[in-house]
Amino acid sequence: LSNITMLRKCVRPESPAYRDHLPQRTTMQCNPSNIETKRVAIVGGGGHVGLPLGLLVCDIGHTVTLVDPDAARLAAIRAGKMPFLERGAEELLARCLEGGRLLTHSDAASLSDQDVVILTIGTPVDEYLDPSVRQFDHVIDGVLEHMRSGQLLIIRSTVFPGVTERLGRKVAERGPAVDIAYCPERIAEGHALEELTKLPQLVSGVTPASCRRAAEFFRQLGAGVIELSTVEAELAKLFTNSYRYINFAISNQFYMMAERFDADFLRIHAAVTTDYPRMRGFARSGFTGGPCLLKDTMQLASFNHNLFALGQTAMMVNEGLPSFLVEKLRTTRDLARETVGILGMAFKGDCDDPRSSLSYKLRKILLMDARRVVCTDPYIADPEFLPLETVLDLADVLILGACHQEYRGLKTSKPIVDVFGFLSL
Repeated sequence: LSNITMLRKCVRPESPAYRDHLPQRTTMQCNPSNIETKRVAIVGGGGHVGLPLGLLVCDIGHTVTLVDPDAARLAAIRAGKMPFLERGAEELLARCLEGGRLLTHSDAASLSDQDVVILTIGTPVDEYLDPSVRQFDHVIDGVLEHMRSGQLLIIRSTVFPGVTERLGRKVAERGPAVDIAYCPERIAEGHALEELTKLPQLVSGVTPASCRRAAEFFRQLGAGVIELSTVEAELAKLFTNSYRYINFAISNQFYMMAERFDADFLRIHAAVTTDYPRMRGFARSGFTGGPCLLKDTMQLASFNHNLFALGQTAMMVNEGLPSFLVEKLRTTRDLARETVGILGMAFKGDCDDPRSSLSYKLRKILLMDARRVVCTDPYIADPEFLPLETVLDLADVLILGACHQEYRGLKTSKPIVDVFGFLSL
């Protein structure tokens, strides 16, 4: 009711009433000597979200068990090898292994021995672009089967609004009597170790006790903590990713408009952002892929009974950009006689993650038009990919798919389609 009343009064953000309404943010300087050591298990602990968190938690003194069904990934971790790119992680992993507090397990049987259990599994959408709640329930049931009363269960995965409270009711009815908190991650791949200690952590709980316990846990990392209700925290995560996805769609729509008028989008972007603070948030154009932004935008649309025109239009714009580029090429080149090279197949620059990368969608479209499509990426091992030099030699035209630093200063006489404007910086 207080939220609705504030909105009806149209309280401005700079007013004292608005500031008084903001959730509390607290910080704590991390001192490992003052931390009460705990046993912490991370389900999905070999992944991009779970592993960096596990390394940091281990480094401040806790004993951490990484629970993951991928045996090969766990074996690599035990051997001191990171299964993906993460800045500073190799050194931290070596330190954790040397200390003997980093353990691995391939199933959930070890969860009953823990004080804190953190769930970091992915939460995909189904063929209808709705959240796959059934898959989440299946994993949760397997986790709860091995938990005991008194433990703290922290959900880090992106979930449909209302899922945390629903889980709380389920546990209250069936047990065990665990404290349940929802604390979404908001990290960027490759920068997780830095951002986990600097970005404020959103914290919520089914009960005040669970919220308090989760807040105390995350304060140990040294970052600020912002407490919300569970549905506010669930929406905050979805709002964050949907906002970014829509912002990128605006830029991509403007890019396509500029191209249709034979105008230079990069020149326009530079003109309207230079010394003009009100356009500071105007992103550059480029492929908008990855495992989170589109998925979470569709989750938000589903939650709002598909009444989310901005998000759904953003999907059509961002997902339509590869087709637009190919159509543009068709107007100036005879693709049926040419070889097209794609530079970078990861979903973003300086990353080894191909999930939901629009470079793959671009390749699929080009296979219908071009004589041949050749791909390269310095970070992704794929037997079909070719070395950069070979792609540069074979291709008649090139398209930049990911802004890897290896492509800076690229020297070639072949024409390059660079929707990001990365190579001209």
